[in-house]
Amino acid sequence: MNQLTHLNAQGEAHMVDVSDKQVTQRTATASASVTMRLDTLNMIMEGGHPKGDVLATARIAGIMAAKRTPELIPLCHPLMLSKVEVDLQPDEQLPGIRIQATCKLAGQTGVEMEALTAASVAALTVYDMCKAVDKRMVIGNTYVEEKTGGKSGDWTFEPPEAEPQQQHQAQKPAPSSEQALHINFFAELREQLGVDNLNLELDDFSGSTLGDLLEHLKNQKENWHHHLNSPNLLMAVNQQMAKPGQRLEAGDEVAFFPPVTGG
Repeated sequence: MNQLTHLNAQGEAHMVDVSDKQVTQRTATASASVTMRLDTLNMIMEGGHPKGDVLATARIAGIMAAKRTPELIPLCHPLMLSKVEVDLQPDEQLPGIRIQATCKLAGQTGVEMEALTAASVAALTVYDMCKAVDKRMVIGNTYVEEKTGGKSGDWTFEPPEAEPQQQHQAQKPAPSSEQALHINFFAELREQLGVDNLNLELDDFSGSTLGDLLEHLKNQKENWHHHLNSPNLLMAVNQQMAKPGQRLEAGDEVAFFPPVTGG
């Protein structure tokens, strides 16, 4: 296991001395997303938000945040960034906004934290501007996509390999889109369960309500029961918030969200 560089021999936090490191071209790209109601996304895309251009404001906020990372994150080095690019793309399939931030410099330390800060603050700005009309937005899926340069070389994010049971399930013929329920897990819930989405035939579980489906999913694995057992778990069917008694039909899109709070 690599030693934590931000701790000295006594286990005390300190800023790493990078004076002996070679100056190289370094880049990092980070992503985040904001999931929201489809009507909220349409309002953003149509430019109808009373606060103004949401995407332009969030883009500027992300760029400003990258340059102020050492003021926000302890032990980060002040860096002379040569490039900060923040891209925000509406995605009706999410539905929501996908954010990608790229930082670049010629320096002695990496820019992963600057890219992550830019993506995170851009997402927070989208939330802040839209919370009056949609308090159930979810910020999530924040991670470093790739980095280049430095002693450790280039690195690209690769999802962890599926567990044996998941691999077996992946080999099972998928039900047709007309006969399957399309199930999505959002925010940290997808990381806790280890899956983004799955398709399931109505005949695969007993009953035909959202509550029946939830009980079926809880029994898949021990950790699934733990993470899906919250009384405050949020659920939606066809992009509309729903209760356990909601009846399901083949082709429905079902979404599960972790409990969130609005500011």
